[in-house]
Amino acid sequence: MKEKIYTTKKNGMSVMLLTFLLVIASFAILIFGIVNEITALIVIGIIMVIACWIPFGGLKVLKPQEALVLTLFGKYKGTLREDGFYFVNPFCTAVNPAAGTKLAQSGDAGTNPSLAGITLSADGTAVSASALSKKISLKAMTLNNGRQKINDCLGNPVEIGIAVIWRVTDTAKAVFNVDNYKEYLSLQCDSALRNIVRIYPYDVASNVDTTGDGQADEGSLRGSAEVVAERIKNEIQSKVNDAGLEILEARITYLAYASEIASVMLQRQQASAIIDARKMIVDGAVGMVEMALERLNEKQLVELDEERKAAMVSNLLVVLCGNHDAQPIVNSGSLY
Repeated sequence: MKEKIYTTKKNGMSVMLLTFLLVIASFAILIFGIVNEITALIVIGIIMVIACWIPFGGLKVLKPQEALVLTLFGKYKGTLREDGFYFVNPFCTAVNPAAGTKLAQSGDAGTNPSLAGITLSADGTAVSASALSKKISLKAMTLNNGRQKINDCLGNPVEIGIAVIWRVTDTAKAVFNVDNYKEYLSLQCDSALRNIVRIYPYDVASNVDTTGDGQADEGSLRGSAEVVAERIKNEIQSKVNDAGLEILEARITYLAYASEIASVMLQRQQASAIIDARKMIVDGAVGMVEMALERLNEKQLVELDEERKAAMVSNLLVVLCGNHDAQPIVNSGSLY
């Protein structure tokens, strides 16, 4: 199915005025026939009163960035895409199977989940889904799917959420190629997110290939957010081309370990940080001890044999690497 533009002029205002004149004329003929007891005029007036309301069904108003898909007795006639006041075939019907679908995205009003097929209007009254506007928005919209729990490539469960910016580019494909393009998009976002997250570890891990080139790399969900988001976008786009949708952008909005392993992973990160800090302290302490021995030798303040050098190095390392402040013991006697 390929989109085609419905060819008609923006003559809705003139048709509306003529229809109002026709309504007035119909009532005038009917009243004149009743007053003068002319049966023919009464019949003509009744027929005109009934028929004169039909043109109002062909009046369509479109705002900027809106479209209307029209069918005539089940056949696709075309799409109105430009803003304006139109008059179309009164027997044409607008089609939008996603009109009553409300997702966690921009442009959708809140609904009560307990009311199947019922949507709340602005004043809180219930409106049937069939009475909703059949217009299709061509604006860029943001879909914020719920957080999902997915295992990364190492088997660790992580919770992740994404926001997808999308828009409708082909209204015919969106309406006729899929049953409900909003639900279809939401489902494909969930599927693409799972496919991509399973390729990456949460944090940098050794011997993990995330690019598919057979070489281990440093890709991760936490450190390669831009790359992961781009891959998710491309994955979704490949799935929704047949639905006439364009994915403009995808961004990770939430990323964390699942609650059941979050505390363990926090302890692991803390242990890794402590080890790195200890390594830095030891490196600095060894440098300071080395500098102290060199300065003592240069100044020739005291001569130390190997045994006393070892004792001095041991004492300095204990002081410099200890977690608590040193409490020295003063020896008032001889060193020997």
